[in-house]
Amino acid sequence: MAKFGEGDKRWIVEDRPDGTNVHNWHWAETNCLEWSRNFFNNQFSDAVILSGEGNLFIKIKKVEKLEGEAYVNVRKGKIIPGYELSVSLSWEGEAKDSEGKTISKAEGSVDMPYISDENADEDPEVRVFVEAMARGGPCRDELENKKVAPKSAPAAATVEKTSTLPAVVVKEKKKVKTKEGFKTITMTEKFSCRAKDLYEILMDENRWKGFTQSNAKISKDVNGPISVFDGSVTGMNVELEEGKLIVQKWRFGSWPDGLDSTVKIAFEEPEPGVTIVNLTHTDVPEEDRYGNATVVENTERGWRDLIFHRIRAVFGFGM
Repeated sequence: MAKFGEGDKRWIVEDRPDGTNVHNWHWAETNCLEWSRNFFNNQFSDAVILSGEGNLFIKIKKVEKLEGEAYVNVRKGKIIPGYELSVSLSWEGEAKDSEGKTISKAEGSVDMPYISDENADEDPEVRVFVEAMARGGPCRDELENKKVAPKSAPAAATVEKTSTLPAVVVKEKKKVKTKEGFKTITMTEKFSCRAKDLYEILMDENRWKGFTQSNAKISKDVNGPISVFDGSVTGMNVELEEGKLIVQKWRFGSWPDGLDSTVKIAFEEPEPGVTIVNLTHTDVPEEDRYGNATVVENTERGWRDLIFHRIRAVFGFGM
């Protein structure tokens, strides 16, 4: 090892008189926060989220806020990026009827409170806020069928929801065997809303289109026909009691001919803003017309993931 002051000058890095950091050998840091703002603005401003799917039109308006830090460090030629950002976006949307006329509008914000290089391989937390929404439920005039007389809207409020809202199951679902080759599915689910709001969602074809992203035709009359999930499920209303009870005949297109099941949805409201749904789906065949023995499992999953979970996520009814 060379003594101090005796080393080969070709291998000694010295501070240059002009202050130049040759080849970024010394530590250098560049603030990239403004670049990040421009990047997010270019990516999200006027970005279309839905363009007519389910008669819904939703787009991001602009980036309202971007805070935190974003930087690129260089040491001995090695590039070391890093960022910790909080982002807030504004959005607007509208629902249209089959004739293209607007039946409701909404707006709100999307917050991503923590986007970091440490969590780059994970989906960020996303919080969606809907303005003009009552506590635990939608505006009374939101997504109403244009033929139905509008109801008075409640006081405006902001309700928060996340892209990963968990389902709240009060009681474990059970499969009860009834007769040979058929089963009964029961579920109890809890929602943060009024019972009549949930009843209206399940009986309104425009809202079905919204939260399932599929076509639906639902009569509001007893003995009236129903068709949901692009016609995969058809049936009819048997008994209707607003805010309290829905009884329908359901039949899946893949079931053997002549088989119909009965869906009974009972609504309980133990306190204002809290609704308990008791689902009983009877006469569900164990096999479809092709011999697949997954009918009961798929039907359970459909109620849980495609109906109850999506209602919570879309309308902000999560507990």
